[in-house]
Amino acid sequence: MLYYLFRYLDTAFDFPGAGLFNYISFRAAITLITSLFLSMIVGKRIIKLLQKKQIGEEIRALGLAGQESKKGTPTMGGIIILIAIIVPCLLFGRLGNIYLQLMLFTTFWLGALGFCDDYIKVFKKNKEGIPGKAKLAGQIVLGLIVGCTLFYHPSAVVVEQVTDNNRQVLEQIENDPISTNIVAKSIKSTQTTIPFYSGHNLDYADLFTFAGQHAETLAWIFFILLTVFIVMATSNGANLTDGLDGLAAGTSSIIGVAMAFLAYVSSHVFFSDYLDIMFIPHSQELVVYAAAFIGATVGFLWYNTYPAQVFMGDTGSLALGGIIGVFAILIHKELLLPFLCGIFLMENLSVIIQTTYFKHTKRKYGEGRRVFLMAPLHHHFQKKGIHEVKIVTRFWIIGIALAIFTILTLKIR
Repeated sequence: MLYYLFRYLDTAFDFPGAGLFNYISFRAAITLITSLFLSMIVGKRIIKLLQKKQIGEEIRALGLAGQESKKGTPTMGGIIILIAIIVPCLLFGRLGNIYLQLMLFTTFWLGALGFCDDYIKVFKKNKEGIPGKAKLAGQIVLGLIVGCTLFYHPSAVVVEQVTDNNRQVLEQIENDPISTNIVAKSIKSTQTTIPFYSGHNLDYADLFTFAGQHAETLAWIFFILLTVFIVMATSNGANLTDGLDGLAAGTSSIIGVAMAFLAYVSSHVFFSDYLDIMFIPHSQELVVYAAAFIGATVGFLWYNTYPAQVFMGDTGSLALGGIIGVFAILIHKELLLPFLCGIFLMENLSVIIQTTYFKHTKRKYGEGRRVFLMAPLHHHFQKKGIHEVKIVTRFWIIGIALAIFTILTLKIR
């Protein structure tokens, strides 16, 4: 909203300083600062409200060190993150942008889904929360909405290559995204960036060349189904990671920094050309969103680091993972997610491996056996006697290394 106000003041009255809102770097910086302080200020009030309502976490007896001390800690703190993302984006974002609209919708949708799950657990005293099938259904619907929007919306296009012929027009789109139409050989595409491979993008249509003229249609169907899968995988991955104080929020904030970088280079004519990746017109608003995401998660850590004063609950964890997945889809970098979300992937795989091996050995030997002392993976290290602060810090370090490596894949090609 403030973006449009200051743009009007700049164009109509040449108001001093109003032109700063035309710069994505300025809006991203002020969004990050606003989100950070908003999460800290709102967080304190929400924690007091949760304590007053006696909305505490029910802790299952798992035999983990320090587990009993967490009993009664306020949960549903993900509300803090959601507010700190949505409000700054509404203030400083360009609300007519389709990419920002999709990210705000994702935030609200998964936040509402997680809130309902927490509400049932806390107020209805049902430890299971929303049935698993209903939760997956909500994630599937979101994936379908995002995928179909990218297929149908006229602004959701890419430019395969920046050339001397289209550079001037593309720079005009980048600098004046409201008044400029999408031209310069922009296309609807199911292409994505391939890590470690230069000079060519993977087009999902190439997987269906056997279908002839129907290859493009099948590619879009595949892309939409892939979007659904990514939303489910990242959302549930973050949910599983949210088991130690500061682990999910800290890991997500690190991923957020990498997302902001990837969105910036994808939306910038010069850098997308230099890195030989697709230029995505109008996607610079994702940098503003990523800034809000970073500020919200870092601000939440103020209260969530050990010993946590509040837990994010499913309200936060389901939203954080889904946000990351949808963000990667929008900038056509979904193949980088195994590196970028390596922590989420390890947590997911540890549960899958543990469950599969237990069931297999139970059928074969009559007694279930385990690969890990406990799953998800962070609990395995807890069972080994490692303090949770050390586990979280080491996971953060791994997350930083993975984020840097993800960015390096744009050069190591």
